[in-house]
Amino acid sequence: MSIPDRQDREDGQDREDRQDRRTLIADAAISTVATAGLRGLTHRAVDSAAGLPAGSTSYYFRTRSALISACYLRLAELSVADVDRWEAGRGRLDVESAADGLAALLHHWLTAARDRQLARFELTLEATRRPELRADLHTAGLAARSKAATLLAALGAPHPAPAAELLVAWTDGLLYDRLAGALAETRPLPDVTELATVARQMLKAALST
Repeated sequence: MSIPDRQDREDGQDREDRQDRRTLIADAAISTVATAGLRGLTHRAVDSAAGLPAGSTSYYFRTRSALISACYLRLAELSVADVDRWEAGRGRLDVESAADGLAALLHHWLTAARDRQLARFELTLEATRRPELRADLHTAGLAARSKAATLLAALGAPHPAPAAELLVAWTDGLLYDRLAGALAETRPLPDVTELATVARQMLKAALST
């Protein structure tokens, strides 16, 4: 192997390592927000949560705003990956199968990915107070709406974009109500069958928009 080829491979590995480290830090920051709130989100706390040497988080994300923005984009990436996994395993596509898939996603977000959703709600509110965060939050939000619009178009929605806005809003409302709403601590989490009924209603309403 020539020296330039070796250098190219080493440079590529360095870039991959840096990206892996940034992802690790973003995941640790999301976990920190879920457990300690935004007040607990410090570079030092994230270093500790990620198991990294002191100063690692500030090396990759110099400011707290940069760290929060990384959380927005990582949360969107994880949600899109959840949808992609469902799409990869589905068979036919109709309202019934789409409702079952959406119900499975909602159940996952309410259980295994509960902390991720709680962090997302808290981080989203922060952007209402800090204009410098809104651009990355907007970018993250577009990813979910694009996925929803593609699904609704495939189901025959006459106006996929506005229908997607409604579907995302309803989904977020359901997640917030079940995780952080006034009755969240006293009601049991819905099962997949209940969620499928709700998802079917949401999809049919969105398709009629």
